[in-house]
Amino acid sequence: MAIPSAAPLPVDLSGIQLDAQQGLARQLYQALRERILDGRLQSRTRLPASRDLASLLGISRNTVIRAFDQLYAEGYIEGRIGAGTYVAELSGATRPTPVPQAPPTDTLQSAALQLLQSHHLNPPLSGAPRAFRVGVPAFDLFPFETWARLSARFWRKPSPARLGYGDPAGDWQLRELIAAYLRNSRGLHCDPTQIVVTNGAQQAISLCAQLLVTPGARVAVENPGYRAAGHALAIAGAQLCGVAVDDEGLDVPALALLEDCRLVYLTPSHQYPTGVTLSLARRLQLLEWAERHNGLIIEDDYDGEYRYSGTPLAPLAALDRQGRVLYVGTFCKIAFPALRLGYLVLPPSLAEAFARRRALDMRHSEIGTQAVMADFIAAGHFQRHIRRMRSAARARRDALLQGWPSEIAGCAPLPVVEAGLHLCVRVNSLARERELISAAEGVGVEISALSSYWLPGSATPEDQRAGLVLGFAAVPEAQIHEALAALRRAWQI
Repeated sequence: MAIPSAAPLPVDLSGIQLDAQQGLARQLYQALRERILDGRLQSRTRLPASRDLASLLGISRNTVIRAFDQLYAEGYIEGRIGAGTYVAELSGATRPTPVPQAPPTDTLQSAALQLLQSHHLNPPLSGAPRAFRVGVPAFDLFPFETWARLSARFWRKPSPARLGYGDPAGDWQLRELIAAYLRNSRGLHCDPTQIVVTNGAQQAISLCAQLLVTPGARVAVENPGYRAAGHALAIAGAQLCGVAVDDEGLDVPALALLEDCRLVYLTPSHQYPTGVTLSLARRLQLLEWAERHNGLIIEDDYDGEYRYSGTPLAPLAALDRQGRVLYVGTFCKIAFPALRLGYLVLPPSLAEAFARRRALDMRHSEIGTQAVMADFIAAGHFQRHIRRMRSAARARRDALLQGWPSEIAGCAPLPVVEAGLHLCVRVNSLARERELISAAEGVGVEISALSSYWLPGSATPEDQRAGLVLGFAAVPEAQIHEALAALRRAWQI
């Protein structure tokens, strides 16, 4: 409905369109507010009486009154006793101003925003996981009924003490249980006061970057390595220094040659993405490097629970006696990524500062997930689930290893896989890597390119960066067999 063009109004309100299927009062309020803001209704302009406007629009007077009341409440109009309703005196609203189509780049191009153009996380892969998606555990095996029961029990009658603003370091009961778990299962002795609960490992890494990196500082990272960690460090101002990875993990002698470098990030239990494990000799060398250079080590133990020969390796932090290691852990590789629950184990001297910094971003974590995870651990469900997940991942690894074609041109044999949720197989050229991955995509199989994990400008020749990274835990064995059959057809083997 619209105002007739010949309507005898004190101001021209032609062009107002109201949709009877929508909220009429809200539409009228928005139309009048827009005209006030862009100058079509200037300050001190007298508006028509509510009865007249309602008649001309063909709507009820109450609808007009509700629209006027909202404009009154927000200060756009004012009433004068015996004189009617007028547009209020609004500074800056008397002349039409063009609406900018984009933010002014000259005022928004801070150093951090410029860095985000090259250091950002790619959009996650959507939909249910397929073979051979990297970074996804067997969350089809998660005991959701148990989790739902524990969640319902908590929210049925939560303690008032846990419903206010919580500790930014996380729920105390959960931190106690994490400390006990790490002590009993990983050989890492720590106090709950050293633990800060985070929204997944990525937030833990980001906190380390925010508090440990000064602009321009040199920070060592594995190359190839976990690019999301590199992005977080770079955004904080780090000058990333890639350190090569060989069969024993990070090349610590090469790290020692870096001048003015006092911080290193690495994944020692199962290097991401090559899958190698940092040897004991290298671990001891790394701790010696940290002590000699007054350095710190960020240890990302993202899938350390998955060890297929013997017990899980003790973290690097368990060998630390000097307070040099910041340990990053996560529940997302045991439960499911959407859980967004991780933690940091910090040297005692850093724990309070990290909790304070986290409070500035989000005050504290959502209590329900923490409380339910605490109950999940305390009741023994967590340890049982770890055993089940480890067994499933081993079976799915075996299905991939046994069914993988042995005669792929330009592809090295599969490595021995003793840990983790993925493996890496080298390819003899970048062109062959792209060819294999493109053919896999054509038959609905996800394979990641090893070349995408290298730092830009790496000295390593391009063809030596090529390879295939395959996650093997995301789907059951039957789907792995189907994916392998599809690859044989796509690769014409």
